[in-house]
Amino acid sequence: MLSSRLDAVLKSIVSQYIDTAVPVPSQSLVREGALRVCSATIRNDMMHLEREGYIIRPFTSSGGVPTDKGYRYYVESLPDTRLPLDEQRMINHLFHQVERRLDEWLNLAVNVAARMTQNVAVITEPRPADCQFRHLELVALQDTLALVVLVLDGAKIKRQLVSFGQVLLQPELTAMSNRLNAIYSGLSSSQILAKKIVLSPVEKQVTDCVVEMMRSEGEREFEEPYLDGLHFILHQPEFTQSQRAATLMELVEQRSLLKTIIPQRFSPGKVQITIGEENQSEVVRNYSVVASHYGVPDEALGTVAILGPTRMPYAVAIAVVSYLSLVLSHLLGDIYRRGGMTPDTGDAN
Repeated sequence: MLSSRLDAVLKSIVSQYIDTAVPVPSQSLVREGALRVCSATIRNDMMHLEREGYIIRPFTSSGGVPTDKGYRYYVESLPDTRLPLDEQRMINHLFHQVERRLDEWLNLAVNVAARMTQNVAVITEPRPADCQFRHLELVALQDTLALVVLVLDGAKIKRQLVSFGQVLLQPELTAMSNRLNAIYSGLSSSQILAKKIVLSPVEKQVTDCVVEMMRSEGEREFEEPYLDGLHFILHQPEFTQSQRAATLMELVEQRSLLKTIIPQRFSPGKVQITIGEENQSEVVRNYSVVASHYGVPDEALGTVAILGPTRMPYAVAIAVVSYLSLVLSHLLGDIYRRGGMTPDTGDAN
């Protein structure tokens, strides 16, 4: 636990370093005026903070640079961070200008997050924690060929062709889909397989197709996320070194690596901050991640995240991530309340 003066000195160092990316000397803290102590006292305080691991000084006579521990202390002591009302209204206005489609919402959200934080923004589509059956339609295409249209919890519509060994007309397919909808509604693939019911050979074929579609959705690798802001982050002082920039480019280009920055599931509305060495993956140990889930609890969750250097504007990032997750949760929840069908996501699998 830091004393009130050490608390103020550390917060001032972190704040100034976030703004300037330059080690903060004692003279700069004195000029700030809020501490009302002499330069010698601040130098002693900085030595104490260095011994405790909150800051480092690249050279004996240089200013202080926050460590991961220092940033963590700073983040934990931030007051409740909320976007100003004018920025909230601006964001709401932008969302009212785009089409009511999930891909339009996510494209807009990732662009807004990147611009407001001047860092990389990453947003994933909402997906169910456990893939569940919602609705099935069978559409006759030819005498023995039909299109299976499967709606899953989590804003996903799957399509697949199925070929039967007999002629089936649309009224027969509609009756079959109505029966299967009544039996399987709300079930996972494993629950469908565990159902002890008598099925006709054709119903069994459709059920097998549905289970395979659900399993492929549940087992699918981390989907390519919506991403923006790479140009912002590359202009920051940390990336003037070509090696650091090259590492970031590799992280972004190999999209599968981006799943390393997305935290495990936690409650929607809760913002999680992971700083530097706290990241499990070594490739992002020099970065911080501010993330929150959005969506409908127990139905579908996606993630809004900001990736930046540990010297990121945490207060802004937390406020932006928190508000965008709230807006996206409201939009997705409204779709569910109006009957469960989702806006077009562009997915035609």
